[in-house]
Amino acid sequence: MAVGFKDFLSVDYTQTGDGQLAKNAKKRKMDTTGGNNAEYSSTNGPSKTDEALGMAQRRARARQMKKYATRLKMGRKRAAAKMADAPRLKKRAQKAARNALAKKLTKGISKSELTPARKMEIEKRLDKMKPRVARLAKKMLPTIRKKELARRQG
Repeated sequence: MAVGFKDFLSVDYTQTGDGQLAKNAKKRKMDTTGGNNAEYSSTNGPSKTDEALGMAQRRARARQMKKYATRLKMGRKRAAAKMADAPRLKKRAQKAARNALAKKLTKGISKSELTPARKMEIEKRLDKMKPRVARLAKKMLPTIRKKELARRQG
């Protein structure tokens, strides 16, 4: 964790003169604005990690997503009305390629039928196959684009 110049500034964000209030306000500001300490926010731990979620974290994430379900539904509805842009199509092709390779690794069993531990094992193996996934995604991109066009026309 690097310390930046702004970490040494003592700014009273509350304008009250109370040191503790100012410190808390600065902490909140650093957490929300994405300052140097933002990735180590006190409420939700490190936000940028490459580690897989544990079971408790997975359940907490499920509760969080349930809370945002209606917002996500509206967003999906708005996005469905638009044509997907190039990065989104590329991402879909990557996902399709990973799923195809996962199906090959599991001998035809879909990911939804696998246990979480088995899914994590498959994901680790897929991470080692990045160049292969990229090549497959590049091949799949035209078919993904055609599907999107057909969806928009239909």
